[in-house]
Amino acid sequence: MTAVPERDSALGDAADQRAPRLTIGEVLAVLRDDFPDVTISKIRYLESEDLVHPQRTPSGYRKFSRADVSRLRYVLAAQRDQYLPLRVIKEHLEALDRGEPLPAGAGGPGTVPPPPAAGDDEARVPPLTPEQFARAAGLEPEQLADCVQFGLLATDADGRHPAADLPVARAAAGLARHGIEPRHLRVYRSGVEREAGLVEQLVAPVLRARSEEARTRATEKLRELATLSAQLHTALLEARLRELLRP
Repeated sequence: MTAVPERDSALGDAADQRAPRLTIGEVLAVLRDDFPDVTISKIRYLESEDLVHPQRTPSGYRKFSRADVSRLRYVLAAQRDQYLPLRVIKEHLEALDRGEPLPAGAGGPGTVPPPPAAGDDEARVPPLTPEQFARAAGLEPEQLADCVQFGLLATDADGRHPAADLPVARAAAGLARHGIEPRHLRVYRSGVEREAGLVEQLVAPVLRARSEEARTRATEKLRELATLSAQLHTALLEARLRELLRP
């Protein structure tokens, strides 16, 4: 998640216009009812462990978003209720930021609810210029151009990028660090298009319904199918890669 602090810097002004941010003292007051043992030092420590990424004012004061507070709640609850080490919690948060399902056994009834992924706040942020978007994603300008060329990302009529596409761009940036270029990722795009077409066939009749209740059911079904599809993709890929490790 090394690109996340850059993301906060790139999106900070726009995000602050949309939602008020809290000081560390205000965050402490919000959390203390549910977590009486939490302290300012604890919050600072979780930041130092790269689990939360508040913005900084020009004077150096921390300013926390709603997503930051949700992440803190998740971390504190996972420690208290599941006795998870910070290393594992960080892996869970990184998976959520990438839009991936939590590992098997990491969630379920009665367990800690996951915080909103980073993209939830970003969906409310105005579109970014290519320079802002590349900096937030950790991509070089030419890599971003390649992502657009090969269909991984798209721009609006003004050539700007929606902030909600940052998870895709960050994943592409991470793969690029391993030598996998955007042109190699067209197979992912093709696979997603086929999966989306299958899901569309299943929910299209419900989406055509006019009642709000029916559309709500369709939305819930879409989310469930998306999660199951991601789980299947991950399981199949891991099974195939395990074969490579067999003597």
